[in-house]
Amino acid sequence: MLKRAWHNDKFRYLAIGGYNTIVGYGVFAVLWIFWGHTLHYITALVISHIISVINAFYAYRVLVFRKKGDVWNDFVKFNMVYLGAFLFNLLALPVLIEGANLQPLLAQALLVILTVLASYILHRRFTFRLD
Repeated sequence: MLKRAWHNDKFRYLAIGGYNTIVGYGVFAVLWIFWGHTLHYITALVISHIISVINAFYAYRVLVFRKKGDVWNDFVKFNMVYLGAFLFNLLALPVLIEGANLQPLLAQALLVILTVLASYILHRRFTFRLD
């Protein structure tokens, strides 16, 4: 059953997206837990974003969308999608932390959930669109 499910790009996106979410959120959490007393949450967000984007590009391109061809063009488009998600996160995180008094780890977890569906649609229709 798992082998059959793997042939569905939505399943692959969820599986690889889950893995990438764990990586990105994990980096944010580790930075916050160990260095939160000296590191601003925005700095942790920037570092985790960079690591997550590099990790995600390879995984989505090769394992999810199975795209061949122009790597550079795909990487630029991929970063455009992730830049939009990052800017949303950058604006919303302080609102949730400063305005709603949420803890940074909870606020970031909520924002991660919001961006999953939007990024799938944009990557499928824009970044890795099969012509």
